[in-house]
Formats: sequence, structure tokens, C-alpha cells
Amino acid sequence: MGSMTTTYGTLNGKVALVTGGSRGIGAATALRLAREGADVAVTYVRGKEAAEDVVRAVEALGRRAVGLRADSADAAEAAGAVDRTAEALGGIDVLVNNAGVGVLGPLDELSLADVDRVLAVNVRGVFLASRAAAARMRAGGRIITIGSCMTQRVPGPGGVLYTTSKSALVGLTKALARELGARGITANIVHPGPIDTDMNPADGRFAAGQAAMTAVGRFGEVGEVADMVAYLAGAEYVTGAEFSVDGGHAA
Repeated sequence: MGSMTTTYGTLNGKVALVTGGSRGIGAATALRLAREGADVAVTYVRGKEAAEDVVRAVEALGRRAVGLRADSADAAEAAGAVDRTAEALGGIDVLVNNAGVGVLGPLDELSLADVDRVLAVNVRGVFLASRAAAARMRAGGRIITIGSCMTQRVPGPGGVLYTTSKSALVGLTKALARELGARGITANIVHPGPIDTDMNPADGRFAAGQAAMTAVGRFGEVGEVADMVAYLAGAEYVTGAEFSVDGGHAA
């Protein structure tokens, strides 16, 4: 059940930015891209020490790394993280839009503040970071966004706001693919299913029910999502596409 070790394609000389890269899927992705040869920047909001751990782990692989405090809910910081990455590491070739927030609850209990924050982080922040990255990327650029299995199957109530935000990213990805394809830049989206992280542990209160919704009957591991991101970072003839890493959640 562990992460694959296959190397899909070299990222030597490439620079990647992973938003929300201090933990979970983001941290695993940062390390996976570094193993492919990329220098890596990660953003964080509160996890400074965790981000520093990721930076050290990337550097231990012989790659350059930088941790950047940037809140994707802040428009200037969302776009600015791309510029800061380019300044620190000499450009940007791969953007992984991983930062996100999840607010679950009944439709009539969601506050306007909930709506504004989820859409600011999960949609506006991704849009702004992608636009900033596209402005700097050369041919071979990759925009990879982390979506959600809930865009393809909503298993129960309480997910209206979160699903709305992640579904918007499907349209964004397809439109980016059309907009940037002639420049040799691809855009794809990865939909994780239940993944074992500190935010949603495989031994958590609701874990058994989530695992039962998959075809394989278990949670996924962060490395399994990171493997898909690494594949897309190296793939040239794949764009505008959705990839489920969900154990058959949508089957």
C-alpha cells in the first residue's frame, strides 16, 4: 500500500511551488517532486516549524528549498507566493495548488464568513496563483490542482460549500488547459479520496465509514496522491484532465 518508487520523468532544473506544503498531501508532494530533481518552495500559514522540516528534508535530497508564509485567502499573498518563489529559486515551472480549507455542515448553518473564506482560499486563491504562475512559465510549465473526490460523488449531506468550491476548480482546470495549451503549459486536477492525514486520520471518528465508501476498503496514503502529481509534472500530452486517487470512491 506504500507509495510507488517509479520515476516518471526528470524534473532536474525545474522549480516547483506547492501551496499548503507544510504537511499532509502537500508535504509528501514537495518531497516527491524533489526526488524527481526539482527545487521546491512550500507555503504555510501557521505551520512554520513543519514547513522548515519539509525544507530540510528537501535539502537533504540535494535540492534547494524555501518556506514561504502566505495565506491563500489573501489575494496579494496568493499571487505573491509565485513571485517570491521565482525570486528565491530562479523561476517557476510547476505549480501545485494544494492549499485548501474544508467547512462542512448543514446548508442553513453555513455563515457568510464560512462562504467567503472557503471560496477565497479554494477558488480565488487558486485562480490568482495560477494566473501569476502562467505569466512566468515557459513551455513545459505545469499547473496541477488538488480537487476532491466529492466533485464526483457526494456521499451524504453537509458538503454543499466544500463541494461547490472544489467543483469550480474542475472548470478552472479545463479552461486553463485551453488558454495555455498553445504555450506548451498543461493544467490538470487530481481528486483525492479519503487520505490518511492529520486532518482526516485513518483511525479517526468517521474513518470507518469513509473507508467503506471506497471500492478497496481503505484510506489512501499521501504518497499515492504525490505519485500522481509527479506523473503530471512530467507528462506533456496530458492536459485539461481529472484524475481520481480515491480507491474507487466514485465507482
